[in-house]
Amino acid sequence: MIVRNFNDPEVLQTRYRAHGGADAWMIMTSRHLEGIEFLAYATLQPGKVIEEHIDPVEEIYHVYRGVGYMKVGNEIREVKEGDSIWIPAGEPHALENRTNEVTMVLVIAAYPR
Repeated sequence: MIVRNFNDPEVLQTRYRAHGGADAWMIMTSRHLEGIEFLAYATLQPGKVIEEHIDPVEEIYHVYRGVGYMKVGNEIREVKEGDSIWIPAGEPHALENRTNEVTMVLVIAAYPR
């Protein structure tokens, strides 16, 4: 069993800038996982953007706090707390926080079967 908390030292030391706009931390990675590339969480401050990018993995963004504008391919939709967004591998995507509150997301990434 692997148990990780957002505040564990091994999680906190993984902090990085995600695609120009979010602070992100790796909770679990393929170092320990078998079928998943990683589980991470990110905080997106007001007015910030996770810039459009393409990943070789499919991802799920789960908004667990706040609101954002998610772009996947050519589609843009407002997403809110409790929403999960599937992003196919190789599909351009971005997330923008147009509010005055922090938006927080969990990101799960896995290679397609």
